[in-house]
Amino acid sequence: MTKWEYVTVPLLVHATKQILDNWGSDGWELVQVVPGLNPENLVAYLKRPLPTA
Repeated sequence: MTKWEYVTVPLLVHATKQILDNWGSDGWELVQVVPGLNPENLVAYLKRPLPTA
């Protein structure tokens, strides 16, 4: 069974693609984007497999 690690990342509306591309190049997969505390903010939830020991 795959074990995962997760991270939440604040997204700036004007730089969403660059932020997600940066995390994606490190092996993170986008799970969901939800609204932040105000309309200009979004929060991304990402996951990637834990390294096997």
